[in-house]
Amino acid sequence: MEESQRNETVMQYMPLVHKVVHGLKINNRDYDHDDLVNIGVIGLMKAIEKYNDSLNVPFINYAYMRIKGAIIDEIRKTSRVSRNKIKAVNAYYDAINELQQSLLRTPTETEIMAEMAIEMSELKKIYETVHQLADVSLDDILFEDSTGETSLQGVMTDDAVSTADQLIKKEQLQFMEKAVKKLSEREQQILQLIYFEELSMKEVGYIYDISTPRVSQIHGKALLRLREALGKDD
Repeated sequence: MEESQRNETVMQYMPLVHKVVHGLKINNRDYDHDDLVNIGVIGLMKAIEKYNDSLNVPFINYAYMRIKGAIIDEIRKTSRVSRNKIKAVNAYYDAINELQQSLLRTPTETEIMAEMAIEMSELKKIYETVHQLADVSLDDILFEDSTGETSLQGVMTDDAVSTADQLIKKEQLQFMEKAVKKLSEREQQILQLIYFEELSMKEVGYIYDISTPRVSQIHGKALLRLREALGKDD
């Protein structure tokens, strides 16, 4: 593809880049909107370079996944979460699964710590790690995008939302509402402040008169509990 033609294609699909950036709602303060758009454009250019008709996938669907993947990969690449911390989170999930099968109920924190042979301070660090990993919006953390399908019309206009998308979103919200009700009142309030009121961790800490690290621990714990609850409803 000639450079002029490639540039025209990039300009044609810039609304798609902005749509992806807006949809992800990245919480990482190291990136502003323009940064994410620039990363998305790189993903779009790779999509233009790599795409071929033999994929049997509409270009806009392919580009959507490439753009989204480029942004998420960049966020994860610059994350300060070490492999050991990721390993600890995975061990937490394994412990939860083992305990749920043996106890036939949700285990307590004391039981989780005993199963993992760790202290409360280490469990709090796991909550903080999950908080650090939550660089995308709540629904992206809890629900995997199974199709990534979109249309150029849907990108170019605000009101062109497909019936299928509406049904999927409605179903996700129903699952989310059921899961959120299982959280403590304070956990529910903190998620509300972070994801809907869009307050910073520091601002939430000020409201509750607790430290910012404590807010991140509660946030991480709430996300873990939500994922557990959603998993039971599958």
